[in-house]
Amino acid sequence: MREGNFIDYVKLHVSSGNGGSGSSHLHREKYVAKGGPDGGDGGRGGHVILRGNKNLWTLFEFSFRRHIRAEHGGNGGKQRSSGADGQDEIVDVPLGTVIRDTETQEIIDEVTEDGQEIIIAEGGMGGRGNWHFKSSTNQTPRYSQPGIDGQELDITLELKVLADVGLVGFPNAGKSTLLSVITSAKPKIADYEFTTLKPNLGIVKYRDFKSFVVADIPGIIEGAAEGKGLGYRFLRHIERNSTLLFLVPADAEDVAKEYEILLDELRRYNPEMLDKDRLVAVSKTDMLDDELKAELKAELDENLPVPYLFISSVAQQGLTELKDKLWEMLNKDPEDKK
Repeated sequence: MREGNFIDYVKLHVSSGNGGSGSSHLHREKYVAKGGPDGGDGGRGGHVILRGNKNLWTLFEFSFRRHIRAEHGGNGGKQRSSGADGQDEIVDVPLGTVIRDTETQEIIDEVTEDGQEIIIAEGGMGGRGNWHFKSSTNQTPRYSQPGIDGQELDITLELKVLADVGLVGFPNAGKSTLLSVITSAKPKIADYEFTTLKPNLGIVKYRDFKSFVVADIPGIIEGAAEGKGLGYRFLRHIERNSTLLFLVPADAEDVAKEYEILLDELRRYNPEMLDKDRLVAVSKTDMLDDELKAELKAELDENLPVPYLFISSVAQQGLTELKDKLWEMLNKDPEDKK
């Protein structure tokens, strides 16, 4: 999916370098009779390596680079001189990148740490020079080994945004507005559905210089499993979130029912989503008076099976309590999690 400079899915063709050939050179020097074999080994071909870079958050670079090739190894020379190793091709990718074999769709590896290096295609080994094959019965071997070819394969890179909290909600539920208020992010905000067409990340500054990361995921709708709306294309970005914050507007016909619909869509996408901690934030509550809030609270106490809070991003109500609750959930002892 591409929106502006945000790209989270690309297909690449990678080729590692071929190993250099060994040399079949025979030693030639004045006053040295029958110098014998002295051919050197070929150099190793370069690897193709993906390296995690915490300063990147999109696969945009690969819009202009779909082929990645490493350098071939150099051939061996005389006087047992080894050929130069091919230069490795090191490519930086954002944290959270999943690497798949395009043909089989099997996961090769995942990049989750800054500086982590993963060899995608190993360079071919260099061939041995003829001096390796010298023996008492074969004192002048005139042959050497060719280098081994490098690897060549098609891979798919999928970016899964790394964040502590994932915002889940129907279009126009107020997710972007909430993100813009509690973080310094500047997502697009407008009064129509599917305003957000790409995931947005924001850092929430908490007490005592602490912080956590929130990801605003484009809205899903009932029937996303059948491809309605934006479908499931962005749900991969909340697979790594430890906590899910469901945002349901107070003017919804049935807050508990909307929560169940969202939860069911997540269940159909990946049942493991249900193992994450969940919190419901009822947004836009500045539109309700005290009497309506009391009625809604009584209804939710009876029908909503997870913790909830009343908030208003526009009126700045309940946001401190929301941050406190999210921080508590993120730092809960693993043994206490159900």
